[in-house]
Amino acid sequence: MKKVTVAHSPDADDIFMFYAIKFGWVGMDGVQFDNLALDIETLNVKALENVYDISAISFGLYPLIKDEYALLKTAVSFGEGYGPKLIKKKRVKLKRNFKVALSGKYTTNALLFKIAYPDARIIYKNFLEIEQAVLDGEVDAGVLIHESILTYHDSLEVEKEIWDI
Repeated sequence: MKKVTVAHSPDADDIFMFYAIKFGWVGMDGVQFDNLALDIETLNVKALENVYDISAISFGLYPLIKDEYALLKTAVSFGEGYGPKLIKKKRVKLKRNFKVALSGKYTTNALLFKIAYPDARIIYKNFLEIEQAVLDGEVDAGVLIHESILTYHDSLEVEKEIWDI
């Protein structure tokens, strides 16, 4: 039996995309699927190395791996009206070269962010650490992804919807 690794982020929408495979509700004869959950930037880097058979990636990475991977017809967690948000503390005006935390060099939000804010100073953090980095003043702003775009601290506000660039 051939083992095939399905790698995705621990985010609920990624897990949902592969739920039927994970619980064996769908499958293929002669194939055993293994599930692996890692943060999206780790998955992006691993896709550059062609590590996993099936992997969630940031769409911004796809041009770099298009010869190694094919896109699935489903499994998108980004679209008009739903996507990354640039957040900052309320009543803070961002300077042209503000310091920002992004979830990874190869993420779609990083690609879009760099187009909109070419002078910003970028640091990369795990997506789960970005809100706290803004709250602690480590950065002036951060780009939230996954469920963090739905609920964040009361002292923060959305500066820009990154999907709307």
